[in-house]
Amino acid sequence: MRIRALLKGALTFVPGAPALLPKPPPGSTTATSYYYGVWLKHLGLLAANGLDTSPTVVAELGPGDTLGVGLAALLCGADKYYALDLLAYTQPRKNLAVLDELIALLSKRTPRPDKGFPEFAYSRGGELFPTEVLTDERLARASSPARLAHLREALGSDTPRAGPIVVQYRAPWDDAAVIERDSVDLVVSQSVLEHVDDLDTAYRALYQWLRPGGVMSHLIDLRSHGLTKEWNGHWSISDPMWAVMRGKRSFLINREPCSAHLEHIRRCGFEILYVAQRRGAAGIGRARLSKRWQPLSDDDFSCNSVFIQARKPTGQA
Repeated sequence: MRIRALLKGALTFVPGAPALLPKPPPGSTTATSYYYGVWLKHLGLLAANGLDTSPTVVAELGPGDTLGVGLAALLCGADKYYALDLLAYTQPRKNLAVLDELIALLSKRTPRPDKGFPEFAYSRGGELFPTEVLTDERLARASSPARLAHLREALGSDTPRAGPIVVQYRAPWDDAAVIERDSVDLVVSQSVLEHVDDLDTAYRALYQWLRPGGVMSHLIDLRSHGLTKEWNGHWSISDPMWAVMRGKRSFLINREPCSAHLEHIRRCGFEILYVAQRRGAAGIGRARLSKRWQPLSDDDFSCNSVFIQARKPTGQA
């Protein structure tokens, strides 16, 4: 394990010490092309799996300080976007700048970045832009001058407001009551659910928010997030040592394997429609697994990322 990660966790138990820990630099350094690519990835997989590609109400877990994925969804025709995070640290000026950059990318039908997981071509012609989904007519309607004006107005509002375009930032989102029941068409997240401790409560909230027939689409990164040298080294750490490394950082990672997410999703009543797993290499051997993680299946032990799409059954509430 990395000594620095252990010390950072231990320091959170010392009164006043957390303020001395390194803080991220102000402002987002994430390129707009990343948010663009994430949205096209989720949208393209919805199309590939025969699911609804025209959601009206979209919710995103863990957008961070920039609402790029949600803005891309709105520019592709959604009318309402919920940004759900633990802390409210979005940046309005940055969001407006990202909006302009996203408009330019979509107007040029820019292919999404040719990398990432899972890999697949978006269109029947093998292109990396979903032309069958994002038709010229659809994008023209979504980016009309009047609609863009409403979107800019929604982004500039500090309080929830009614209007043709609605952007609502909810933090914290750990209470299912933050969104009306049966009101969301699509929930997306990108490398977020590995940071959620109470997965059962989280997936039940998603089930409650989604309308019958609504879909959730998640990329879950099961790696150690740099806490250990090997991608799966977090499973070699004993529970007492992990408690020290984690400290009071509830947002760290939950260490749950792929099967745990799938079990929670099924238990909450979802229909799992698509599962893509990426295998890790050059990690720890099974002999180094701590007692808690020794029962890991070979499938879980080798899975370092999973992309899941699941649907709330129709007729369910």
